[in-house]
Amino acid sequence: MMNYPNITIPLRSEHLWRYTSWKRIHPTNVDEIPTADPVKFSEGEDSKIEDSDEIARSFIHSVSKICKRINLVGENKEVDLRCSGHICAGELEINSEGDSSLILRISGDAGWTGIRLIGTVSGNLSVAVVNDLSKDGHFLRAEDWTINRDSSLEFATLSVGGFLNKSDIRVKLAGKGAELRAGIASNGHASRHDDHHFEIDHSIGYTTSSLVMHAACSGSSHSIGTGLLKIADGADGSDAAQVFRNLLLSEKARAEAIPELEVLADDVKAAHGAASAPIDENQLHYLSSRGLSKSQASSLIVEGFLMDAFRHVKNDIVVDCLRTRLLVHLECLING
Repeated sequence: MMNYPNITIPLRSEHLWRYTSWKRIHPTNVDEIPTADPVKFSEGEDSKIEDSDEIARSFIHSVSKICKRINLVGENKEVDLRCSGHICAGELEINSEGDSSLILRISGDAGWTGIRLIGTVSGNLSVAVVNDLSKDGHFLRAEDWTINRDSSLEFATLSVGGFLNKSDIRVKLAGKGAELRAGIASNGHASRHDDHHFEIDHSIGYTTSSLVMHAACSGSSHSIGTGLLKIADGADGSDAAQVFRNLLLSEKARAEAIPELEVLADDVKAAHGAASAPIDENQLHYLSSRGLSKSQASSLIVEGFLMDAFRHVKNDIVVDCLRTRLLVHLECLING
């Protein structure tokens, strides 16, 4: 039996749905479970994951006709997720061991796309998720990661596609020595809406996490970054930090940054910060004096600002992929 019809529609007062309501991100009427085309995975074997009591995860599960599993054992992979049709959805399970890297590129011209991902990390995994959907699409993304004892996850997201985007990413540090290094870079242009919620759960002590989100907003775009950092009772020795920075490139652009801490242990390190600022006119003037047009100078500043979100990502394959895709995206914006 599907859980979705029995789940109460969340109120706008809830932290997760304050800026992008469930009614707004749902592809049809909220009471409907529409027919969806399956996401086309370039790799993976057939799998199945359980339903959820959380509304976004349960809805994607209800409409998905496909679920794939990718097993990584000390290897590097690039996987394309192609999304087409009026409504498109799929689920993905990732199991990683040893030292591995994974690049997920989500692309296509679907009107609405839903992706649900469940990942388990044993060893060291560096993963990049690139939202490269068409500029008119709506995108709902729900991810759950578990990092086991003495394991690490480098998590990088580059969000440049889609018109209305909602991401709910949750990470559980489940064993001593578990580490998360996460970076999110979002480029807002025209009237693009990009809403990222990141939840980090230090369920056990002597675990480490860092989250950096950078959003550049031009036109009348709107970026939202919310981070809930939870350190459980008894999780002493935890070390956690999160930082949100926004670069505003126009008067109509908006950016929200809402870091939150829920600390129930005593002997921990926990820090958070948020800042928004316009582009530095002195930097623009300097670059313009070197022969760059205003749009080229602004693009160069945005590139450096967004790539800095991945400062803690050590895997060169992942960083090079993110930089290449960002440069292509920015060049397309300049050339119209």
